[in-house]
Amino acid sequence: MITLFATIVSFIPGWAIFGQAGAALLVPLFLRYIYRSLYRFVGSGRGQIGYGTKTARQSQPPVPAHSDTPRPASFSGNYNSDLLAVKAAIGGNSDLHFREFTIAHSGARAVLIHISGMQNDRVLNMQIMQFLMYDLPAGPLSSGEIAGRLLPFSELKEEAAIDNFNKLLLFGHGGLLIEGLPCGLLVELPGSANRSIGEPVSEALLRGPRLGFSEVLSENTAMLRRQGFNDQLEMKSYRAGNTIQRDIVLAYMKDIVNPDLLEEVKNRICKIDFDFLAESGYIEQLIEDNYLSPFQQLQNTERPDRVISALLEGRIAIMLDGTPFVLIAPVTFSMLLQSPEDYYERWLPGTLLRLLRFGASFFALMAPALYISFISYHPGLIPTELAITIIKTRQGVPFPSLIEVLILEVSIEILREAGIRLPKPIGPAMGIVGGLIIGDAAVQAGIVSPFLVITVAVTAISSFSIPMYSAGITLRLLRFAGMLFAAVLGMYGTILFFLLICCHLSKLKSFGVPYLSPISPFRLSDWKDLFLRAPMALMKRRPLMMKTRQNKRKS
Repeated sequence: MITLFATIVSFIPGWAIFGQAGAALLVPLFLRYIYRSLYRFVGSGRGQIGYGTKTARQSQPPVPAHSDTPRPASFSGNYNSDLLAVKAAIGGNSDLHFREFTIAHSGARAVLIHISGMQNDRVLNMQIMQFLMYDLPAGPLSSGEIAGRLLPFSELKEEAAIDNFNKLLLFGHGGLLIEGLPCGLLVELPGSANRSIGEPVSEALLRGPRLGFSEVLSENTAMLRRQGFNDQLEMKSYRAGNTIQRDIVLAYMKDIVNPDLLEEVKNRICKIDFDFLAESGYIEQLIEDNYLSPFQQLQNTERPDRVISALLEGRIAIMLDGTPFVLIAPVTFSMLLQSPEDYYERWLPGTLLRLLRFGASFFALMAPALYISFISYHPGLIPTELAITIIKTRQGVPFPSLIEVLILEVSIEILREAGIRLPKPIGPAMGIVGGLIIGDAAVQAGIVSPFLVITVAVTAISSFSIPMYSAGITLRLLRFAGMLFAAVLGMYGTILFFLLICCHLSKLKSFGVPYLSPISPFRLSDWKDLFLRAPMALMKRRPLMMKTRQNKRKS
């Protein structure tokens, strides 16, 4: 009996093992505490940035203008005073041109005001200047009749408020003041230099449309309209920016979209309080649910076909003037690994390509951490012959596995960033040559092992297979965190790291839609377009997680 008891006691680990296990169990609790502390700290200032709370600078009273005479608020019809009021407010701009002339037959004075480079000068000269100065029909005509029924423009706006008139002038409209007319006339004739419409750079396909969005908002909305005949495609325009304003357009299918989702997106757009929205990434960061999460909660794309497909699923597109990247909300994790080419090919090749992407994303995230775990803590899990080969290749390497992996991973990231920033003709060549030279030189110098070079190369190639560049950045960032977990806790740390990511993703939402849908919560009907891409004949319903007004795709 005593011998049996002694045998049992001999199998009980020592106090040091229990201490390590207790410390390991405290790691998730400590990370959760840090996460909640950061959330509260950053959340205390969020209202000042993106959610409608005015900053101290904005709440200060405006500084009075250096003028003793008050400026009129609206046009009076007196040509001299109206022109003087406009010049006093915005006449100091060197790119603002005033061209005064006399209208034919009536003899009324007029002035054409426009910003250099933002209007079509040929149309301004032919349809305004020449028409009013020479081609106006003979006969007694008042200034109101000239503005109301004789100017040949499809978009002609009358503005009585001087401040609004000046603001639209600086925004690119052409302005016209006519003697005797108690308002200003605004004409929009875009004529600035724009990039030609071309193929999307960040989402290249072998099969599919070669059309990509541009920086002009009107062209982007027209591209969506040209996707096909549909009277349910609705677009709502907003304007955001405290210092410099830009137009935002929400696009959706009004007979499909969930009204609650639409209202939520509108509320968040209206609450944006920022000085200037330089790119749609600003909007993405200001309206997302969890700004501390490394995972993106809106999808950005340059492809009109991807946007129209998302609208048909009940999602909403957010377009900003001045950028070719359109945001799609809400987004799920599976969307980031899907490509439009999955649907253009038959369902078997599309399924294979999608499964390859899911596997590649797992390797891009976990491969370095698994290498560190096996080499440093669990070499017994490696097949014997392979373990002997790895041990031979690591002979003479002076660094532990973590430092060894960090050297190569950081080098790869620097090469990747340098290849993006360099000119296009030499960027890819520099990345390939630099990677080969650095890898070979590191092996020859005995800094890293050849097996690690293979692991890092597979990891880098796997990250390139992810269709969304932003999603690839997230996995690259989390990869380093996984390496630290593996270096401290071995395989337990690797598994813990993966479980923490899964727990975070299961809690994360995008505009109320669970990020891991349809995995969690489980919806079997939506699995037809998850890991597998079912045949088109079987995809009869829209995703149930979107709660659309019309669930059926096919009648």
